[in-house]
Amino acid sequence: MRPLEISDLITAVDPADGRRLPVRRAEVLRRLRENGDERAARIVAGLPADRDGVLDPDAVDRLLVSVHTELQRLSEELSIGTRLVHLLGPLFTAIRAAGGRSGPYRLVDVGCGLGYLVRRLAATGALGPDVELVGVDLNAALVGEADRLARAERLDCRFVHGNAFDLPEAATVYVSTGVLHHFGADALAGFFEAQAASPALAFCHLDLAATGLAPVGAWVFHRARMRHPLGRHDGVASARRAHPDEVLLRAASVPGMRALVYEPRGLSNPFCTTLRPVLGVRPWLEASLREALGRRASRRLVGPEHLGEAAR
Repeated sequence: MRPLEISDLITAVDPADGRRLPVRRAEVLRRLRENGDERAARIVAGLPADRDGVLDPDAVDRLLVSVHTELQRLSEELSIGTRLVHLLGPLFTAIRAAGGRSGPYRLVDVGCGLGYLVRRLAATGALGPDVELVGVDLNAALVGEADRLARAERLDCRFVHGNAFDLPEAATVYVSTGVLHHFGADALAGFFEAQAASPALAFCHLDLAATGLAPVGAWVFHRARMRHPLGRHDGVASARRAHPDEVLLRAASVPGMRALVYEPRGLSNPFCTTLRPVLGVRPWLEASLREALGRRASRRLVGPEHLGEAAR
């Protein structure tokens, strides 16, 4: 059975309006035990609930903000912002050069959490002054904390509680970090189709690479860096839930988008491979992106038809 992450189960929102829904602890325990995860069940059993067995939403929010704060430290250590700028910079250069749309442009971070990526991009100005930075998340507590941090740091970016694909303003590029593995394989296509159906010109999603060493590395890293048992549990579960490159490219190959993966497993040292981006660009944009990346970097950008060659 596919591992479950505790953080996915202890909160629930109405997808239509983002309204918080009650979560019964007994139901979460049932799902975890049916999935054979008694350790996760013990963690959830220790979370506070009211007389009706509904998890305390304030306690859950405090816990998730704390865990995401530790995740931000991991993002800093793994240089997530730098890795994405390595691709996003050339991507926006290609968009400007291809002339498909004049600025200002809008980057939308899907499932932004505490907004680490958006706040880092705002602090460094790495993408240029003509790129508006927006973070979106269905968790109101995380969005509120992201907004508080951005205001404290006096950053030019904003955060929205809601569905990233229902914003009144169109995105130019959708991004995410550590979101794809939260979707089952059967739900991935719908995620990518929503972006292809929008006016967006591209997407770039950085997620865990599905390697045999990933769960072991996640256990060591999260054990050393995460204090709460929930964070340690979910970190390893995330690595075990990661989708292979082939699955992601197949799901991302939706009409209107050219699916690409940067530095697939076959081109990377398995001992160093932790994350890799999956991209989708409008077909007319691919040549400009490869030119902006430069010859050496462009060779690391692989489409579905060449993935087998990269593995060899």
